[in-house]
Amino acid sequence: MDPAPARLDDTFRALADPTRRAVVEALGRGPASVSDLARPFSMALPSFLQHLKLLEECGLVATEKTGRIRICRLKPEPFAAAEHWLEEQRSFWTRRLDRLDAMLATMKDETGEAPAPSPQEAADKDTP
Repeated sequence: MDPAPARLDDTFRALADPTRRAVVEALGRGPASVSDLARPFSMALPSFLQHLKLLEECGLVATEKTGRIRICRLKPEPFAAAEHWLEEQRSFWTRRLDRLDAMLATMKDETGEAPAPSPQEAADKDTP
């Protein structure tokens, strides 16, 4: 069985929590100690460590102990896999919506009536 879908599930499960997303954002600025990462959160350190453990288990974060300090850093591979999956989904849905748009344009040409605007078109008109 291909482990990639399970890894992708793990990545999205880890990123589903706002605390873990904040940790990932902080580590996006560079490696940091566990205590520095935990400081902004109003939770006990053991609770924070559970979040960090899940990020490590999912492969998003690596930690290294130097003396008494644990330094955390991001691991880019799972993010690249998630980005690839999201891009595939974006491409798939863009093609589907383009086909729908073409079909609606054909219907308009055949009937001489304009179909109702798509939700995206309506949203684009509302955007300054």
